Amino acid sequence: MSFTFIKELPSPKEIKEQYPLSTQATAVKQERDRQIRAIITGEDSRFLVIIGPCSADNEDAVCDYISRLAKVQEKVSERLLIVPRIYTNKPRTTGEGYKGIAHQPDPEKKPDLLAGLIAMRKMHMRSIEEFGLPAADEMLYPENWGYVEDLLSYVAIGARSVEDQHHRLTVSGFDVPSGMKNPTSGDLSVMLNSVYAAQHPHHFIYRGHEVQTSGNELTHVVLRGAVNKRGVCIPNYHYEDLVRLMEMYDKMDLQHHAAVIDSNHSNSNKQYGEQVRIVKEIMHNRQLSSEICRLVKGVMIESYIEPGCQGVHEHIYGKSITDPCLGWAESERLIYDIAEMNR
Repeated sequence: MSFTFIKELPSPKEIKEQYPLSTQATAVKQERDRQIRAIITGEDSRFLVIIGPCSADNEDAVCDYISRLAKVQEKVSERLLIVPRIYTNKPRTTGEGYKGIAHQPDPEKKPDLLAGLIAMRKMHMRSIEEFGLPAADEMLYPENWGYVEDLLSYVAIGARSVEDQHHRLTVSGFDVPSGMKNPTSGDLSVMLNSVYAAQHPHHFIYRGHEVQTSGNELTHVVLRGAVNKRGVCIPNYHYEDLVRLMEMYDKMDLQHHAAVIDSNHSNSNKQYGEQVRIVKEIMHNRQLSSEICRLVKGVMIESYIEPGCQGVHEHIYGKSITDPCLGWAESERLIYDIAEMNR
């Protein structure tokens, strides 16, 4: 038999009962959800900045980083809404390498899925309870949604998951904004079809149950660049790309035409320092066109305390062990620049 069943994991209900979110923190999240919803629907003119490490590998360093974001949020609250990235599942192109804290709470030790689920939940809880900032995470495994459904204010569906039926149907049951990234091929129709699917109700099997969903009207697109058949990165954040996206949106029966732009990955050719220039171009394009301004609701930025990345065994505090990130000094300046450009 190919599968070896190691142990049965606790249900989401059991984990949530062991690690409950306080009543006060629940109220904070609900208010934040309301504000993010208003930005996606166009009722609020503030701009979303979804920012943080490529992968949330160390609870203390990640929470240190979020504490800094919280102080900046107070200063830019009239123009920006900051959503920290706490990405606890890391997709791997070849299947090799660190798969995130949900797999390995300690990157230098063997996988421990039970400890990982607890670590994942505790980190998200700290972000809300200590800093008042509910976070974003990538839904790599739809079955894990129940463990954090009361904690997340934003969910991203990655380029390799966006065509998957299970991901699309699961998102249709969310009540928080969910960003569907374009696939690595760059085919925008695939991304928009995923948005359409997730915005509509469905009937399917989920975690051993027959379920029905009502559809998630807050599902929208995320542009992250593409890779052509020769392996060359092709960005899709330029003015002309956004005009094309608007035209494609107009041809489909979709609610709340909205886009978030990922400033790293194939948009930057993984040159993390280029994120500063890319974000400023996006903000400039919003200033040039009122239609683009209404369409582009936010950006995603990969950022940590120290710039660049390191090997798992190097132990540099606050430095990414996966993709390279902007350092804190540059990130803080960039957030203030975004606020200044969102007039």
